[in-house]
Amino acid sequence: MAQPPQPDAFSESRLDSDAGAVFVLESKGKWWHAGFHLTTAIVGPTILTLPYAFRGLGWSVGFLCLTVMGCVTFYSYYLMSLVLEHCEKAGRRHIRFRELAADVLGSGWMFYFVIFIQTAINTGVGIGAILLAGECLQIMYSNLYPSGSLKLYEFIAMVTGVMVVLSQMPTFHSLRHLNFASLVLSLAYTFLVVGACIHAGLSENAPHRDYSLESKSSSRLFSAFTSISIIAAIFGNGILPEIQATLAPPATGKMVKGLLMCYSIILVTFYSASASGYWTFGNKSNSNILKSLMPDDGPSLAPTMVIGLAVIFVLLQLFAIGLVYSQVAYEIMEKQSADVNQGMFSKRNLIPRLILRTLYVVFCGFMAAMLPFFGDINGVIGAIGFIPLDFILPMLLYNMTYKRSKSSFTYWINLLIIVVFTGVGIMGAFSSIRKLVLDATEFKLFSSDVVD
Repeated sequence: MAQPPQPDAFSESRLDSDAGAVFVLESKGKWWHAGFHLTTAIVGPTILTLPYAFRGLGWSVGFLCLTVMGCVTFYSYYLMSLVLEHCEKAGRRHIRFRELAADVLGSGWMFYFVIFIQTAINTGVGIGAILLAGECLQIMYSNLYPSGSLKLYEFIAMVTGVMVVLSQMPTFHSLRHLNFASLVLSLAYTFLVVGACIHAGLSENAPHRDYSLESKSSSRLFSAFTSISIIAAIFGNGILPEIQATLAPPATGKMVKGLLMCYSIILVTFYSASASGYWTFGNKSNSNILKSLMPDDGPSLAPTMVIGLAVIFVLLQLFAIGLVYSQVAYEIMEKQSADVNQGMFSKRNLIPRLILRTLYVVFCGFMAAMLPFFGDINGVIGAIGFIPLDFILPMLLYNMTYKRSKSSFTYWINLLIIVVFTGVGIMGAFSSIRKLVLDATEFKLFSSDVVD
């Protein structure tokens, strides 16, 4: 198990004997590589949930929340990059979120808190990526062979096999080309889905549009907090320090360029998917807008070829997302099992890497097959994971590092964000747990149907 660092263990020289740092988090990247990694971590198929999130908010509040979340997370990630650069200039270069938090906040329990939250997020995303990829294969199969006998868990096994092979890519930096392809795929399926929604909205079979909110004020408030929690989780990633670690030092200014690239893609994809999906389906939007385009009780609302291509692009990107979020687990494994004095591809290091990464991916695949209702569990993980790491800790770390005066505007803005998003996280966790309980009657282990 990872051990908390000692107070004198933050010098840069320590990284030379750290196999997790030398191998998995090797620092060779350019700023645009960081942009590719960030985009893959944030801009994923979860954007197809945005029209569903708008159901509980409506047009004006929905776009307001989307804009506020975007501004707050960009600001949060920017502050995090400044803290990392500050520590690097002071001779304490950090490549892991958990060590940064332990150093700045000076608390051993903070190390374990961050590693617990990161592990929950990364394993949760890994399981979710395999589950959604298996569902994509099942959608294509059921359309080609309506009476076919293959079950969801069999498609999950296929996806897991591919992920086992891809997991052997040794370093985070080695994913840069794959993550560039992921960026292109996110744009491609977003444009396809936007076009499909506009086509559906203008067709003679266009669904009746109703943008009204819940009639009861209590239900309306509860739905609003659920929607806000969904949007907050979509903007989260929880691995920014590990992404910044892949940059060739000095990292000064590079991460900001990567963030600007990422948020340019966010601007294009998030707003277009939200507007087109909610315009077409209103408060009948499904939690996956692709399912709204393919209703069970009627004809497809968009050309089959367009939906098919979108599903394929989503499937391909899910492999990249699963790999990105596995890197924290891989660097922990490598730090404990590898010998930094021998080559990355030496027999001594290659065999443990092959075994440990295979076991990790197989575990994620098994959980995805056993728990096809994992979306509900992931909602809880998002509320208690992404919000602390991406909305609260960066503000706290900045205030502690730069020791801003309590009379400064920055100090109070950061404190306001901490307070507001602590409340959002609590309400989001409560609403997610409530949905988990309400859906419990539909849960069935190794089911072939995913519970939305």
